[in-house]
Amino acid sequence: MSALDVTETTTMIALLLLALVPHCFPLPLSPRDNDNQLLAEKYLRRFYGLPAGLQGRHSSSGAFKTKIEEMQSFFKLKVTGNLDDNTVELMKQARCGVPDIGEYNHFPRHLKWQNNNVTFRITNYTPDLKKSDVDRAIRNALNVWSDVTPLTFKKLHSGIADIMISFGSKEHGDFNPFDGPNGLLAHAYPPGQGIGGDTHFDEDEHWSKDSSTYNLFIVAAHELGHALGMSHSSDAGALMYPVYSYATGYPLAEDDIEGIQALYGPNPNQRKVKPKPDAPDKCDPMLTFDAVTELRGETIIFKDRFYWRLHPQMPEPEQTLIKSTWPSIPNKIDAAYENAEKDIVMIFSGIKIWALNGYNLVDGYPKYIHKLGLPKKIRKIDAAVHIGDTGKTLLFTDEDYWSYDEATGTMDTGYPQPIEEDFPGMDDEVDAAAYHHGYLYFFHEHMQYEYSYTSRKVIRIMRTNSMLNC
Repeated sequence: MSALDVTETTTMIALLLLALVPHCFPLPLSPRDNDNQLLAEKYLRRFYGLPAGLQGRHSSSGAFKTKIEEMQSFFKLKVTGNLDDNTVELMKQARCGVPDIGEYNHFPRHLKWQNNNVTFRITNYTPDLKKSDVDRAIRNALNVWSDVTPLTFKKLHSGIADIMISFGSKEHGDFNPFDGPNGLLAHAYPPGQGIGGDTHFDEDEHWSKDSSTYNLFIVAAHELGHALGMSHSSDAGALMYPVYSYATGYPLAEDDIEGIQALYGPNPNQRKVKPKPDAPDKCDPMLTFDAVTELRGETIIFKDRFYWRLHPQMPEPEQTLIKSTWPSIPNKIDAAYENAEKDIVMIFSGIKIWALNGYNLVDGYPKYIHKLGLPKKIRKIDAAVHIGDTGKTLLFTDEDYWSYDEATGTMDTGYPQPIEEDFPGMDDEVDAAAYHHGYLYFFHEHMQYEYSYTSRKVIRIMRTNSMLNC
């Protein structure tokens, strides 16, 4: 080989090495990605037992990925092992400070009080509420559990009780510090000697007896569940679900009742309680929808006390309690539609209608559905859909439908008309409806019909939940 060939070969190797250099080192994380990485490490250490020291570029390690998968599995997210938007969003939500997976709880499982007569004492009070309001919230929270078990609770005013209840901030005496406003709301220890049963609330939160800030009764009922031996539930409808959400009515779901009765048995004098329905499973083949609407580019699907939110940039639908987002609208939605021109979403429940501007309730609502021009004999709307191309809103009730003119605020003449006649190939009843790019989507029971509005025929039939990645 000549000297020239050697020089050319050396130059080519050098250029090849230079080309490879950028691939040998990880690209620096953006400030947002870095924040998310730190949040995830802290969250997974606290709630999923991620070993300390797995930081920075080690966060792509197998242990980090495994812990993300465990968290995604617990919360019924799509299990990717990646720090996707849904996972980060959930990590940012206000929640209980107790770990989600029992093995990382540092306590044996299935601890319970050996005596059914449990004592409690409130050692200090939050200035956010009157003393009597705190007493009532704690007593009502304990009653939630005694309603379904043989447990009785006696309040002590001095000395050591089984369950010692207190408010504190940051490091508050148990080497398990709070984190300031939002984030961790409270934590409790399972039954046992010493700190066992003790229940602590973060004084840096603002506590309320309504939905204006964190509701003390709801958080107390959850934490006292831990103090009685309950672990977290992965059912989003259960009281023992780790993420905070506000709701009214009886707080226990079937999952909660089964859990506490497995420890203590049923209440021999149990009054009739009506558990909250479990959170719907998006991939249940028999799933039905209550209502579907657009909301500023997202799709909102209502079912029981919950809604799913679908966004074009989100890989998985996000399930949330209705009351967590809109405390003033009912738990049961019959129909909904968006008028994008007015930036308004109309929500129907029974004989009333609510108007939402984004996530805010419009003043002057609720109103009666008869203000739209419906006769008094109509007591509920089954489905509603706005056709942006025509400015008409179709309202479905039983086997008929009405056409409402948004521009004039009046019902079109000649209605109601039979669904079967005007939408050939469709069932004669509709549970929910949506409109996209010239196609109507009708939902009835567990089937979804794609209907061409121009050629007036059903194009295809799918399962209702096919739009939920099932």
